[in-house]
This record gives sequence, structure tokens and C-alpha cells, in this order.
Amino acid sequence: MSSETEVVTYEVRGPVAVITMNRPDFRNAQNSKMTYALDAAFVRAVEDAAVKVIVLAGNGKHFSAGHDIGTPGRDHDAHYENKAALWWDHVDRTGGDQRFARETEVYLGMCRRWREIPKPTIAMVQGACIAGGLMLAWVCDLIVCSDDAFFSDPVVRMGIPGVEYFAHPWVMGPRAAKEFLFTGDRFGAAQAEKWGMVNRVVPRGELEAETIALAEKIATMPQFGLALTKKAVNQAEDLMGMRSGMDSVFGLHHFAHAHNAEVGADSLGGMNAKTMKTAAAEQNGSK
Repeated sequence: MSSETEVVTYEVRGPVAVITMNRPDFRNAQNSKMTYALDAAFVRAVEDAAVKVIVLAGNGKHFSAGHDIGTPGRDHDAHYENKAALWWDHVDRTGGDQRFARETEVYLGMCRRWREIPKPTIAMVQGACIAGGLMLAWVCDLIVCSDDAFFSDPVVRMGIPGVEYFAHPWVMGPRAAKEFLFTGDRFGAAQAEKWGMVNRVVPRGELEAETIALAEKIATMPQFGLALTKKAVNQAEDLMGMRSGMDSVFGLHHFAHAHNAEVGADSLGGMNAKTMKTAAAEQNGSK
């Protein structure tokens, strides 16, 4: 079993910082401990003037299976000092107040914070990139994935209209986003590339070398020029409605949580990782 003491590792290779999620036994499911470890690693890379490009990776067979909704390390009630949002802590709050406070900070807030990192970021994706895992990849400027990568946002099965960082229409287009969400299906690397969601698809054995080579090529550009160019593209994306659209869907997301809690057993519509997998198999006619 992997150690839970170091859920994120940090390595510098010349001008490139490689930040790696390190919960491979749980497919790099994102708990709060990992979230704040990622944030600390990103801050470290931003503050190191010698680092020109940041690569985000996942240790093991999978990039990330999403939010931690059931591992032994799930820590949704743990206290961490807020870094992303000026809002009260979720600990000791109840109901919708608790969920809204936590997800404003840990999910939507952190993803927006990381999107604004003033250095180019590249997600290096293999295997599963599901739900919350999509958010971690989507905040990066570029995505390089292996030919065995697959992508899914199945949370509509919970009655929830997509993950908290609702970038779907902007990263793949509205019609593709609707198919992606309406079906909850897994789509492979080739389809993701066709939709424009990823930049490059490479053989699994070449993923690391190709990603690092791209990062090193980008690193030859002027650092301040890269920062301004990233800001320019992000601003254009926001003028296309990304930020305000995401705010509106975040409200719908929490309305869905509240509805589930009111009519059912919990805010996730009674679903967990196991039942989500079973539902997907039944929908696709497999065992």
C-alpha cells in the first residue's frame, strides 16, 4: 500500500516542476489532504523563479478517479485553513451551509486559484480521469494523455448537473458536453482529442517523455511573456462566459445536493463509488 503521509510528491527537472498525486491504491482519489498538498506544491513551483513550466501527474495506473467519496482516507470533515475563498470554514456547519462552504473552498475555489497560476501547466493523464479528476486536468493549460486514457463525468446519475468546476461547454463544446453529461459514458482519448478537450494523444509508454519534451520546449519562451499570454487567453475565455456560467451552475449543483438530501438518504442521491460503477455497467449492458 502507498504511504498516506506523502499524498503529493514534488520534483524539479531543469526548468520543469513535476507535481504528482500519490494515492495510487485509491486511483488518486482527491481528499482534502491531497487538495492542500497540491496547493502547497503549486505555490512552491510559482515561487521558484527557475521553474518555467509545471506538469501535473498521477502516480500509478490512473490519473485520478475524482473526489474521494469512500476511501479510508476520506477527510471531508477535517479542518484546513482556507486558501482559495474568503468564506467561513465548513467544520461545525450543517446542511447546505456545510456543503456550500466546503465546495466553495476545496473544489471550485481551488480550481479557479490553480487556473490562474502564472506559469504554463500541463496535465499528464493516463487511465481514469473521472469527475473530480476532470477538474484537476481542466485547470491546466494543456492536456497530454496516453492512448489508454478515458474520461467521464457520471454525476448526473446522482441527479447533479456536473462537477463543481463546470468547464464542460468551454473545453469540449456545448453539444459534446451534453452527450458527455447526458450519457455518463466513458470516452476514450481519441474522442477527447476529436472534441478538442486534449492537445495530444501518445502511446502509454511515451507519455512521460512526450509531456516533459513539450514542457521543456515551452520553457524556452520568456517567463513573463508566457504569464501574460496565459492571462490573455484566460480573460478571453471568461469573456465567453466561462466564469459567470460556472457560478450559475454551481448554484444548480447545490440545489441538486439539497434536493437529494430532502427526498433521499443523503446529498449524493444514495450513490457511492461502488453503486456508480454498477449503474454504469447496467446502463451499458455489461456485468
